[in-house]
Amino acid sequence: MQFTETLAPQFLTSMNSKNQLHRTRPWPGLLLPASAGPKTTTTTVMTTTFTSFGDANCMEQLLVHCANAIESNDATLAQQILWVLNNTAPPDGDSNQRLTSGFLRALIARAARNGSCKMLAAVAASNYDINIAPQLLHTHRFSIIELASFVDLTPWHRFGFTAANATILEAVEGYSVVHIVDLSSTHCMQIPTLIDAIANRSVDALPPLVKLTVAHVVEEDGQVPPPPRMLDDISYEELGLKLVSFARSRNVALKFQVVRSSYKDGFSSLIDHLRVQKLLFKENSEALVINCHMMLHYISEEAQLPTALIHDPNNLFDPSALISHRTMFLKALRGLDPTVVVLVEEDADLTASDLVARLRSAFNYLWIPYDTMETFLPKGSKQREWYEADICWKIENVIAQEGAQRVERVEPKGRWVQRMRSASFRGIGFGEEAVTEVKAMLDEHAAGWGLKKEEEDHLVLTWKGHNVVFATAWLPC
Repeated sequence: MQFTETLAPQFLTSMNSKNQLHRTRPWPGLLLPASAGPKTTTTTVMTTTFTSFGDANCMEQLLVHCANAIESNDATLAQQILWVLNNTAPPDGDSNQRLTSGFLRALIARAARNGSCKMLAAVAASNYDINIAPQLLHTHRFSIIELASFVDLTPWHRFGFTAANATILEAVEGYSVVHIVDLSSTHCMQIPTLIDAIANRSVDALPPLVKLTVAHVVEEDGQVPPPPRMLDDISYEELGLKLVSFARSRNVALKFQVVRSSYKDGFSSLIDHLRVQKLLFKENSEALVINCHMMLHYISEEAQLPTALIHDPNNLFDPSALISHRTMFLKALRGLDPTVVVLVEEDADLTASDLVARLRSAFNYLWIPYDTMETFLPKGSKQREWYEADICWKIENVIAQEGAQRVERVEPKGRWVQRMRSASFRGIGFGEEAVTEVKAMLDEHAAGWGLKKEEEDHLVLTWKGHNVVFATAWLPC
């Protein structure tokens, strides 16, 4: 099968299930008394639980109490709560139960990795059928064909692809050279459709030269950095050759280059590379497109002193000097004076330093992918297994990891909007063409998916009315 037949969405079979499932979410309240806290007795927790098996509110509260018990090293209470959860939330149950099972596993992994509740970790490993060893949590590595089909299962990624491509096409109109910097977690799955659209729009004129730069997240300290790589046994160089070949088949000239970089320092080597490129081609009529698709949240958002100040012996601590790699990256992007920046991210907050707050936020967001699976993937299917493994990896990273290893630091749309404005960008709305294309794409999926416009015409993908992913577009002020 040809590359063009597997990556361009018009050649992929769409899932057309229109089943509508009902769910008790959102869960604004808690079933336990307001006074319940880390000291809540086991009897109170058990009694509340068994009065409402399978209730998502109850499962969330039990997970909270389990987290508090683990953090306070109360192995006895944690073990008893785990017993309840293990018997009410099997990993092959309904969507609520599978979600809870993923968090249960993550809490056990946290206890094992952080050295707390050693007895709990040992008991859990032997009695609860949960593997706590990190290497046992497998995420699937896809072939190109598998990954293209996998991405097309839901609008989770396609929403951002569609909205971004329409905006990019409009922004680069009239340029003879288009330089696209693709910061994406899906290994350029968006690019073939963009190339196809460029070719279709240039029927009566010579298509622009397309330069594509991607960041290859490098290994550090001898370890493969998270998140897990999705593609199996194919290098970015090989992927580039396939993209160049596909572009040639559409009469578009494509130059592909890879820059080794790391989100841990805010992609500093990528920024340096782009600065050099800007100097070399500053006289050319070249559009610079920065396409950020669910990648920037891996950059640390925690405020810290810049490296230059850390190593300056004369520097006195000044709170105003604190800045995050995330902020530095956006300011560096502004310095490149891009033609357009497209930012697509999940609309949730997984950045809290407090474990319980982070658990609640993740639980109240990650029910969505489990719920959507009920509409299009049968139990026992391989694709469902791969999908859930990917979510479980995210849950485990959010709950079990801390410091530099906790990279799933998703921020909500409002905070990203504030960051972009502070970096001297101004938002631009998505045109009617983009909205129309997104709506047409959503029609290919289950009825629960929706689209709404928020302030400045930012687009938000929803599931049963709940925000899932947002798409924003920006110009330098």
